[in-house]
Amino acid sequence: MRHAYLDTVLLIERLHRYYLEVVKIDLDRRGIQDINNVQALILYNIGEDEMTVGELTARGYYLGSNVSYNVKKMTENGYILQEKSPHDKRSIRVKLSEKGLVLHRQMKEQFQKQIAALPTGNLSEQELAALNDHLRKLERFWAGMMKY
Repeated sequence: MRHAYLDTVLLIERLHRYYLEVVKIDLDRRGIQDINNVQALILYNIGEDEMTVGELTARGYYLGSNVSYNVKKMTENGYILQEKSPHDKRSIRVKLSEKGLVLHRQMKEQFQKQIAALPTGNLSEQELAALNDHLRKLERFWAGMMKY
């Protein structure tokens, strides 16, 4: 018999893949083919802020090399603007271009549609809040495991 912990780990990974597919389907419906689902989520996390790639990595918990590659591709496709930090020439600051801001607004609208549809999936805000509390506990547990 498998422990519930193992089921949780596998479920989180599977849910992440499902959600990436949801984002991909939305991009496809919009006819957007020059950005992938992972890049779209990175773009969403940047939002209206300006930050370094390191800050973006810390905020989104992405792997550093993947963020750098994806930021490069999003810059090439006109979603992100990059500039060297005036205080540290080794540091690159990124922010969304107008094209990136348009996609960010579209993603916000899609999140609102998903929120409105939650009752059809028998998901209440209270249930999601409780789930989030449990996931944060798991996050703290895993963060503590990295100290060993």
